[in-house]
Amino acid sequence: MEFRTTDQLQAGLAEVERSPIDNGTLELIVRRPAVDEREVLDEAALGVAEGLVGDSWNQRGSSRTGDGGPHPDMQLNIMNSRFLALIAGDPERMALAGDQLAVDLSLGSDNLPPWSLLRIGDSVIEVTDQPHTGCAKFTKRFGLDAFHFLKTDVGQAMNLRGINARVVVPGTIRRGDRITVERPAG
Repeated sequence: MEFRTTDQLQAGLAEVERSPIDNGTLELIVRRPAVDEREVLDEAALGVAEGLVGDSWNQRGSSRTGDGGPHPDMQLNIMNSRFLALIAGDPERMALAGDQLAVDLSLGSDNLPPWSLLRIGDSVIEVTDQPHTGCAKFTKRFGLDAFHFLKTDVGQAMNLRGINARVVVPGTIRRGDRITVERPAG
């Protein structure tokens, strides 16, 4: 697989910037039953305690918690589907990012500040203040240029690596579901 260059990423940015700020779409649901395993789903259940039901989130430790256990504000990783398609090249590679949800929605901090609510299907998830950063696995899968692009001012302002969220109203989500945004007051 040939990775995207910085020039290719910059050229594709205009398409990512066209992502809707509201009334987005759930494009991809990926369950991670174990480390480095992926299941692409058409439908999934979201639970308040477990996040994406069947995902291994609740078995993964975090350096951000006092006891090293799973971080409750990092149940769901969400990435912009247009940027994911750009870096993946092949749609079959999109699940490799490790994000459970890929959405056609602007994830920039100006559009989705922490505590924004996203209604998807009959569930509601809440954007948290936990940063979602790239890692060695991301670099291995999508290349060093993509990793560095995430760290640019534009990449960070747009949250191109994605955002973290938690489930606040359980329910069922389906690929193609509309996403509506409720931003926090004030």
